Amino acid sequence: MPMTEVLVVGAGPVGLALAADLRARGVDVALVERRTEVGAGTRAIGIHSPALALLEASGATHGILERAVRIARGEARADGRLLAAIRFDRLRARHPYVAALPQSDTIEVLTALAPPVRRGVTVESLRQEADGVRIGIAGADDLRAKVVVVASGWAGRSLVYRDGAVRTHHYPDRYVMADVTAPGGPVARVHLERDGVVESFPLPDGRRRLVAWAGREEVPDAAAFLHQAVARRTGVEVDTTGASSFGVRRAVAPALRRGRVIVVGDAAHEVSPIGGQGMNLGLLDALTLAPLLAPWARGGDGEGVDRWERDRLASARHAARLAFLNTLLGRASGPRAHAARSAALRTALRGPGGALFTRAYAMRLDRAASGT
Repeated sequence: MPMTEVLVVGAGPVGLALAADLRARGVDVALVERRTEVGAGTRAIGIHSPALALLEASGATHGILERAVRIARGEARADGRLLAAIRFDRLRARHPYVAALPQSDTIEVLTALAPPVRRGVTVESLRQEADGVRIGIAGADDLRAKVVVVASGWAGRSLVYRDGAVRTHHYPDRYVMADVTAPGGPVARVHLERDGVVESFPLPDGRRRLVAWAGREEVPDAAAFLHQAVARRTGVEVDTTGASSFGVRRAVAPALRRGRVIVVGDAAHEVSPIGGQGMNLGLLDALTLAPLLAPWARGGDGEGVDRWERDRLASARHAARLAFLNTLLGRASGPRAHAARSAALRTALRGPGGALFTRAYAMRLDRAASGT
C-alpha cells in the first residue's frame, strides 16, 4: 500500500491552507473531506496580519487581497458617540490591516493552490504504526501516511481525543448574524449599547457583516430581531433577510499531538467568534506547523514540533480569554453599569491600552506573530 507523506483531514480554510503550504514546499500531501459539497461550516470573514504574512508561502495572500476589503481602522462606539478609534494601519507589520472577504472567496483562493480534495471520505480511525499512521475509511480501503493532520473542526475530535478529554464550556449567549447591503465604508464598528453589542464589519461590494447580541434564548425570527436590534442600537435601517442565529462555546485541548497525528484549528480549540479570533487561530496553527512537517515526514525526528505544540496551546488559551472578554463586553447591562463600562473603555482605549487592544485584536500577541 503506497504511503503519502502527509494526509490532511478536513478541507475547510485551515486544512486547505495547510495543504496548499505543504504543496508549495514540495511535500506529497493528500486532502480528504467528509462533506461532498463546498460551503458548509463556519462563515468567518476576517484574516489578520500574522496569518496574511504566513499565507505568502503558498501564494494565497495575493489572491485573498485581490478580493478583500482592507480594514485599516475600527471604532468602538456607544450611545452615538465615539469611544475610541482602533488603528490597524499603525501596526508594525507587513500587513497593517484586516483583510475581510466572504469565507467562500477564501476557500476558492486556497482550493486553487491546494492538491485536489477527495470529497465524501469519512475517516473512522487513526492507528499508529511503526513508520506512520493507518487511516480507516468508511466503506473503502485504508490509507497510509507518514503524518496525519486533523483539521476537520470539532466533529473530528473523537478521532484523537477520548470522550471528556477536551472540556467544552457552552456560553448562555445567543447572537444573530446577516450579511447586508449597508453604508459605512471600510471601517469596522463595534456598538457597545445598553441592549447589547452590534458588530458591523465591511465586506466587498458595499456589504457588511452584522452581528447582534440576542440574549440567552433562541430567537424565533432572526431577521426581524436583527432588523429591530440594529435600528434601535445604531439608528440604521437595513434589510436583514437571511439572518441566522447561533450560540458560542469554548474548548481548549490539553494536547495537540499524539504520535504522528497532529490536531489543528477547531478540532483542538474553539473560541467565541465574537472578536474574530477563531479561524485565524487555526490558520496560525497550520501555517506554523507546515515548515516542520516536511523534514519530519521525510524521516526526521520531528524536531520543533514539541515547541510548536507548547506555543500553540499558549496562544489558544490567550485567544480564549480574549474572546471571553469580548463576550462579556457585548452583553446587555443596566444604565449605571453601561455608563461605567463606556467610561472605562473610553479611558482605557484612548491611552496606552488602545495600542495593546489593537495588537491583541489583530492577533499580534499570538506567538506566531513574531517577524510577520
